[in-house]
Amino acid sequence: MILAEKNKEHSKWIILFVVVLMSFMSCVDSSIVNVALPTMAKKLSVNMAQIEWVVASYVMIICASLLIFGRLGDIKGKSRIFKIGTIIFTFASLMCGLSNSLIMLVIFRVIQGIGAGAYMANNQGIITQIFPQKERGKALGILASGVALGTMIGAPVGGLIVGFLSWNYIFFVNIPIGIIAFVAGLQVLPKGKNIDEKLDVKGAFLYFIAIIFLFGSLIGEQQFGYKNPMIIVSFVLSIICLIIFVLSQRKIELPILQLDIFKNNLFLLSLFCALVSFVCIASSIIIIPFYLQDTLKMSSSTAGMFMIVQPLIIAVISPISGDLADKIGSELLAFIGIIFMTIGFLFMIFLNEHSLLIDAAFCIVLIGLGQGFFQPANNSLIMSTVPKNKLGIAGSINSLVRNLGQMVGITLSTTILYNFMSIKMGHRVVDYVFGRDDVFVYGMRHVYIILVFVCGVGIIATIFRMIKG
Repeated sequence: MILAEKNKEHSKWIILFVVVLMSFMSCVDSSIVNVALPTMAKKLSVNMAQIEWVVASYVMIICASLLIFGRLGDIKGKSRIFKIGTIIFTFASLMCGLSNSLIMLVIFRVIQGIGAGAYMANNQGIITQIFPQKERGKALGILASGVALGTMIGAPVGGLIVGFLSWNYIFFVNIPIGIIAFVAGLQVLPKGKNIDEKLDVKGAFLYFIAIIFLFGSLIGEQQFGYKNPMIIVSFVLSIICLIIFVLSQRKIELPILQLDIFKNNLFLLSLFCALVSFVCIASSIIIIPFYLQDTLKMSSSTAGMFMIVQPLIIAVISPISGDLADKIGSELLAFIGIIFMTIGFLFMIFLNEHSLLIDAAFCIVLIGLGQGFFQPANNSLIMSTVPKNKLGIAGSINSLVRNLGQMVGITLSTTILYNFMSIKMGHRVVDYVFGRDDVFVYGMRHVYIILVFVCGVGIIATIFRMIKG
């Protein structure tokens, strides 16, 4: 009996390792690809607008498939869908590396996104299923560390690979990791049980199309402007499909998105807080590199090393935060985290073209600390508020909110930045105005003013959640 308990205790940490390994790999893959885009554009003889679809197609498919795979995880077993996703992702990585044209590369990036969506939709559900309440925050904190580390090392590793080998190898590095995760998963992942339910195919199709059109319009808006007819039509179609999807989910007996899950106020509040945090973090991350390199005149390599500070802090703090959340409560830790983030954004408002590097570092450290405290605690709250038979859909909704928040954050920050830069210059501006650092600082300041207000809404929601809980 004692031996069985020890084996069970040991196996759950191996399961966590497998889940974190795949999440780590997907984050490494995203950041590695971003670094290699200029080289890939030259080698494949395409422009930057075209090569951006290597990233855009991957993100869109992940978001468009998350709810579908979350529901399939609940029907067919989260571990089974996770393992299938691992196989698909690993195979697609091989084919991406072997691609010799943009079309071929984008096709296999789409397949890679399907694989990533399958395991991303079920990773938090598996963790929540095997870890008891008292250890759940710590486990989710370790997952957050894996995500942060993957994001952190992707850029420098990608730079080394592209510098010494060819861009193809940025995809080949996924293959051994995927094989290890799959083989280990076969041995330790919990056996899921099939339930006698069917996937809502109509709902899945409507959701998939709605997300593709929505993300397509958000991505295209940055390139063509929001007044472009194609962008307008794409956005309107996404809204129509989304409305029909929601209405259909109310009528069907076994929907892909069980809307009654949103009747849980704590779950809904925690999702909203997650959305706020991801919008703010994504908005900040897209702005900071321009400030460091163009305003403070740092080299790209130095700025890249400087940008490691934030994910490094998150990687160190997240497990500690998760452990603390298990002991003193997730609500309090999430509140402390969002307060730190807000203070960091507040101090960013006062940075200018004459600020010292230590001033920027102080702000980034505060933001990193805030994120490190907030994310594990908030994830624990989200996953702890739903019954076990809905863990798959809850995890997929959480992942969807993360990706949607990041896309909205990037679009929001660039729109605010260029609008205020245009006001300062007196004409339309859509790029950094070299020789006029004050113009960028003016736009950046207003981005962070907006982010402080957005975080303020998050603080109010977090306080309400503490009272409600």
